[in-house]
Amino acid sequence: MVSELIDKYLWLIRVLTGKGERGLSLEEIVSRYEDRYGEDYPRRTFNNHREAIADIFGIEILCNRSSRRYYIPYAEDAVDPDNTKKWMIDTFTVDALLRSGKQALKGRISVEDIPSGHQHLTVLMQAMLDSRKLGIVYRKYSRESGESLTVHPYALKEFARRWYLVAWCEQRSALRVYGLDRIHALTVLDEGFHMPADFDIEALYEESYGIYLPEGGKAVTIRFRARESERPFLNDLPIHPSQRLVEETPDGPVYRLRLIPNENFIMELVRLGDRIEILEPAALRDRVAGEHRKALSLYSIKNE
Repeated sequence: MVSELIDKYLWLIRVLTGKGERGLSLEEIVSRYEDRYGEDYPRRTFNNHREAIADIFGIEILCNRSSRRYYIPYAEDAVDPDNTKKWMIDTFTVDALLRSGKQALKGRISVEDIPSGHQHLTVLMQAMLDSRKLGIVYRKYSRESGESLTVHPYALKEFARRWYLVAWCEQRSALRVYGLDRIHALTVLDEGFHMPADFDIEALYEESYGIYLPEGGKAVTIRFRARESERPFLNDLPIHPSQRLVEETPDGPVYRLRLIPNENFIMELVRLGDRIEILEPAALRDRVAGEHRKALSLYSIKNE
């Protein structure tokens, strides 16, 4: 199964990262692998794993020709804290540890119930690597039944406790976003697809927020002031990658960011309540104020 392969990739990364530049010989790797998984580890399988790790995580496993030892160059920096691959490795590693330690640590680990459709993740990643089309049955919250679609899996995106698939839909002839938890059936098709050479998920969402595709909207510069007590949270977890501290005032720090103010973004601003104040643009300030007034009106009516 693909999930088992991912577990083996992560194991190999961890083993070699722990050995630094000196690395391990093939014999040492094989011995450790057989102790861990209880099965043979042919050289061909090892090389297939090396290639997959390079494709999925962007981590190269090299061989020192003179010592014939395998290593990850600059092992301490191979998993960049600012890179998506570190998050992916951490996520899959934690998942594997939770599964293996479920009984031993019963009653000692609490994890949120996340309706993410995570059971599809490894299958989707393999389909992306192989450039294979997918047949999915997708049901929106607004529909009573699912719709059968053929999609080209371009990318995966995580947001607000959910995983999403960004894919080209043949029926719509357009790029669409699908929540994995709403995919009721998934089949990897024999037919392949051509991945656009210039596609980049980070660039696609550079001026967007959440999972809304940047279609039809225009990015604007937004300034907001935050409570002083909110500063450490905003510094550690910025609202958007474009967020910058631009001014210090007696009432609190002022930040600037630039994006398309879509519905996901409006909901986030409303969620923050009185911890931040939108300064500009005026239209966005009025929109957020209006949402707060509607909520206040609702509670006022009920109280009366």
